[in-house]
Amino acid sequence: MERDELAGWLRLSLTPTVGNETARKLLAAFGLPQQIFAQSEVALGQVVSAQTALLLLTEPPGISEQLEKTWQWLSASGEAPKGTDNDAGTPLKRRIFALGDAHYPTSLLNIADPPLLLYAVGEGDLNALHAVAVVGSRNATVQGLENARHFAHALYRAGLTIVSGLALGIDGAAHQGALDGITNDPTGQHGRPGQRPATIAVVGTGLDTVYPKRHHQLAHAIAKQGMLLSEYPLGTPPLAANFPRRNRIISALSHGTLVVEAALKSGSLITARLAAEQGKEVFAIPGSIHSVHVRGCHELIRQGAKLVETVQDILDELKLPLSFPLEAPVDTGLDPADNGAQSAAEGALMTALGFDPVSLDALQARTGMQTAALLASLMTLELEGSVARLPGGLFQRVGLA
Repeated sequence: MERDELAGWLRLSLTPTVGNETARKLLAAFGLPQQIFAQSEVALGQVVSAQTALLLLTEPPGISEQLEKTWQWLSASGEAPKGTDNDAGTPLKRRIFALGDAHYPTSLLNIADPPLLLYAVGEGDLNALHAVAVVGSRNATVQGLENARHFAHALYRAGLTIVSGLALGIDGAAHQGALDGITNDPTGQHGRPGQRPATIAVVGTGLDTVYPKRHHQLAHAIAKQGMLLSEYPLGTPPLAANFPRRNRIISALSHGTLVVEAALKSGSLITARLAAEQGKEVFAIPGSIHSVHVRGCHELIRQGAKLVETVQDILDELKLPLSFPLEAPVDTGLDPADNGAQSAAEGALMTALGFDPVSLDALQARTGMQTAALLASLMTLELEGSVARLPGGLFQRVGLA
């Protein structure tokens, strides 16, 4: 994109009262942004209100500074990012896709409110994606995080790109699971940067900002092995209203949306609703009837979402022409009777734990074990990775069969 062309698109996107719908009307009537700004107030007034027509003929405040910032950012494509020790020597590709651009994702053209501009960091063709969105609660349980990682890992290894929103909890675990698919693939046969993005993070800020800050290194890893996407101009802070809006992009880029864990008021239910409205498949992992963390998933299942127990359930429903066979089924929990190499006492304790968070007092009542012996067994299982200690003095079994 040339500087003059970028200037026109930025001016159109930053003009007050001009949203995506109004911009599309103007583009349909007059052509490219430069042609829009060459019109008279009378001509513009035939398409938009008199107030908007007047605003279109006045440069928005700060447009020169925004153009310079964006042009410098775009011109830095191919340079190594700065900010973390492991960034050195890894060039990143930066692009801006304008509505109507040949590389603009066609899947977004079919939604009610396609973004005017898409800012991207990373490699990959957004029009050659076989993708699944993996979303869920920010306040996820240990088991929910494990499920997100393992499902995303297996889906990536089967040939799919994982799309999510870089949020804490399930989103971050899903991105990491996909990236682990590359780390555990020394042959590189499942895809390399430039061929198929391992994961795409659609964010609610400008791409010069990482939010949440604790995902700084994760964001850079995604930029190197996948792609970061945003419809928001550089410098846009993490405004609350932006995050629900970006969900329509997450669902539109994907063939289906998997909700791993969600309370009834979880933002991931917005993504699921948007996916259904876009005619996409919606999947949900069930959980304990006693857990508030999965009630949103149960509600989705009641509304017609496909109940998912294994990755194969998703692949069977999507029927995509995948490049690689599924390597192994991924289940959502351990069989209580399958205690492997654990001792009889530890096996009994795992059975007593069940699949819900449980207090020490409740475990004592179920097992009859003394406090010292019970704590020692729990510590052993925790070190083995079979049990997690949760806030509030609770314990929960974790792991996948």
